[in-house]
Amino acid sequence: MATSQTDRREFLKLSTAALATSALSMNARSYAAVVGANDRVRTAVVGCGDRMRQALIPAFQACKQENNFEFVAVSDIWSMRRESGQALLKKLSGGDIAICRNNDELYSRKDVDAVLIATADFQHAQHGIEAVKAGRDAYCEKPTADIMSDARDLLKAVKESGRVFQVGTQRRSTPAYQKAYEYIRSGKFGDINMVEMTWNVNQPGRWRRPDVVPLLKEEDTDWKRYLLNRPYEPFDARKYLEFRLFWPFSSGIPDQWLVHQIDTVHWFSGYPHPRSVVANGGIYQWHDGRRNWDTFTAVFDYGPMDDPKKGFQVLYSSRQTNSAGGIKEIYYSNGGSLNMDTQEVTPDGGLTTKAAAEMKMQPNQLPKFSLAEKAEKVSTDANTGGDPMTTANMHNWMECVRSRKTPNASIEAGYSHSIALCMCIAAMQTGQKVTFNDKTQQIIAGGKVYA
Repeated sequence: MATSQTDRREFLKLSTAALATSALSMNARSYAAVVGANDRVRTAVVGCGDRMRQALIPAFQACKQENNFEFVAVSDIWSMRRESGQALLKKLSGGDIAICRNNDELYSRKDVDAVLIATADFQHAQHGIEAVKAGRDAYCEKPTADIMSDARDLLKAVKESGRVFQVGTQRRSTPAYQKAYEYIRSGKFGDINMVEMTWNVNQPGRWRRPDVVPLLKEEDTDWKRYLLNRPYEPFDARKYLEFRLFWPFSSGIPDQWLVHQIDTVHWFSGYPHPRSVVANGGIYQWHDGRRNWDTFTAVFDYGPMDDPKKGFQVLYSSRQTNSAGGIKEIYYSNGGSLNMDTQEVTPDGGLTTKAAAEMKMQPNQLPKFSLAEKAEKVSTDANTGGDPMTTANMHNWMECVRSRKTPNASIEAGYSHSIALCMCIAAMQTGQKVTFNDKTQQIIAGGKVYA
């Protein structure tokens, strides 16, 4: 795959320029905040909702002793969540946990070195910017950003800060995916010519919180802080707690699921973003007041910008109305398939002897082998209540906080998936074929600048 194409060079200009100056621009506070090898890393929780409780906190607990991390504070604008979050962290840590009504209070503290961020989709970039500008390292859930202005601002802030910033696209820290990456990049797989991805469920309650919504009262939170840079809307507990169903707080399926899978496309292929995207879908089944689609299909074109004869297509489909097909990620080349569901490389679909002989060609059949050998070790060693992929990603972040190395799911990776996500959202909202201008870092829909 080509990593030195024109589009790649243009993409790297912003991050490379900022990186070159970051060492010179780091102030005394930034240097003071670099944690020593033997010092405990005092960590705060930003947003103590479902994802934080079910995945990030268990992953942190699994890795904290080895890496000498501890919880010291929780920040949440909803009183019920910050109080219950404080109680949970006290129980887990056995120590005192500070309680902060908002991030201004959190970052005024001198006893916080790093943060875990798991807030609403649209808040990640702004909360990430706050963290790194305050001199804190951060583990921030995906999506990195679902509007391009946020993506550009966060990339710039992270680069200028010199902080360690890990994105929550945990496949990058998962052994089976790392092995697949190495195999594809070795050239043995051949050129990718197609990728098929699905994420199907049949869950009317997916992203709904009917038992929790009645508990949230406007006087118990800070609605203005919740909205951040989004247009004002009157307080609505559903948009607060079921944000995944309501644009502009999330795009739903693309924000939640697409970014995980499209991130592997960028990683495996070396391309930083699609050449174009088209999309379609709608609300066909769950008419519960949501704004975001319950069924969605998009087609992405990838390849070098200066050579349209090279490249491949990604077909992405997702529905919340029928679970057949489940979650799939299948990469195809002329010689066979790489299936991340079964974690196998096989000759399935490769050029057979009979078909090749008809055109006086040689057959192309990949040898079959498993990618799962290392993945089984992660499931055994790292799964202590949270999922093993998130635990592996958390462990990598902690190691990088210590070493000051770039983590597996870097800000550049987050910026790339944000471009694909924002292109997809533009295609959904305009019905147009959407492209990306590398020079201006802007999305183009119907020949006009979209964002």
